[in-house]
Amino acid sequence: MTMTYTWEVTEIKTKDEVSEEGVAHNNAVVQTYWRKTGVTEDGKEGSFSGATPFTSTNVPEGAFTPFEDLTEDVVLGWIKGVVIHDYEAHVNSMILRQIEEQSITSADVPWALPVEEDDPTE
Repeated sequence: MTMTYTWEVTEIKTKDEVSEEGVAHNNAVVQTYWRKTGVTEDGKEGSFSGATPFTSTNVPEGAFTPFEDLTEDVVLGWIKGVVIHDYEAHVNSMILRQIEEQSITSADVPWALPVEEDDPTE
């Protein structure tokens, strides 16, 4: 089954932090919330929402990206750097499970259906 994936950042949280080098990082991203959506070639869709924490305390001077310079692509790059290997396989399997569940329907149990009786007037 061919799947097309899209990612989006749904929320970020920031706080002022100080790096290990003693450099102040104002509005450093410390928590991200994101969603990965998969769509099959026939239009069925599933998604997975996740949260990924970060810290800027280990970011060297000159490598910190100021909050006002962030783009969604930059933040998604950070997230995708964490959502890899087994974790990404888990995310993709949860998306696929949602899509597969769309073809499951509820049915009345056969023993609970009314029994048709023969018409005695025939």
